[in-house]
Amino acid sequence: MTPLTTVGRPAAEPEPGAAAARGEQAGRVLQQYGAPIVLLLVAAVGAVVFDGFASGANLANLAASSSFLAIIAVGMTFVIISGGIDLSVGSQFALGGVLAAWASQYGWAAALALPLAVCGAIGLAQGAIIARTGMAPFIVTLAGLLGARGLMLAISNEGAETYLVESDAFAKLGQGTFLGLSYPVYITLALFVLGGLALQRGRFGQRVYAVGGSEDAARLMGVPVARTKIQVYLLTGLLAGLAGALNAARLSSGVTILGAGMELDVIAGVVIGGTLLTGGAGALSGTLAGVLLLGVIQNIINQIGSLTSAYQQVVSGTFLAVVVVVQRYLSRVQRLT
Repeated sequence: MTPLTTVGRPAAEPEPGAAAARGEQAGRVLQQYGAPIVLLLVAAVGAVVFDGFASGANLANLAASSSFLAIIAVGMTFVIISGGIDLSVGSQFALGGVLAAWASQYGWAAALALPLAVCGAIGLAQGAIIARTGMAPFIVTLAGLLGARGLMLAISNEGAETYLVESDAFAKLGQGTFLGLSYPVYITLALFVLGGLALQRGRFGQRVYAVGGSEDAARLMGVPVARTKIQVYLLTGLLAGLAGALNAARLSSGVTILGAGMELDVIAGVVIGGTLLTGGAGALSGTLAGVLLLGVIQNIINQIGSLTSAYQQVVSGTFLAVVVVVQRYLSRVQRLT
């Protein structure tokens, strides 16, 4: 006999998929807003514990120091969403700085154009090889890492020669400030806005998501898969060269020892921001939060004083491991629902 709550009406039974739907929705919210929430919590702790953390000067310095990593992370977000990876960005960053410092003797325009052209060509070549031959991005970009680093060492006489920035206008691009923030910070914000619009509302962004979700399905929908892959690696090369050039302008020299391991920090910032390593999901807003979270952690460690930068790597690695595990769990939950 069917139980009745009122005369003639069966008792209401919970919908079998309601709990699963709520769990899936909670997982999506966690993936999208997890990094900003953790960033706010860590920043709040830093502001309470350390008197100088929330000062305007410290926050401006934090934004400036994070801007170069963030610029590269814009391109890396596109690459990872498309289902790829780029290990060469650290070497391209160093190469871009050396090329910019050397070319500054010919003016600010040359100091910007040369690293963009060379690093863009490296990204274009990597994208073409990956798209046309089907080789693993890990292998191709690992070769790009070694090649870009070797080219940088050849230009700098095995790192023994450091080129100084000779253009005052170019140096001002990295050292100038407006309303308390350096110019690279404004360039970074502009790139995130433009990249976010392209990713969420532009056709190019939709193609990137489609390729990362399923290449076979993207081909059936008429998406130019090969061209999309080439474009995302070209974008990453251009942004790595731009970040290197701006850093050279900030330091007034092309420092050859920079960029080693930077690709891992970039990938960590992107993944901590919620972009799936398997591709097909992610957002630049999360990437910005992930990069800033790494910067805040480093800043807090510097505030402590008794800890070395090695602890920042330990904490960043721990964050990355936790995020990857959570992403794996959320992906499994979504497949079951």
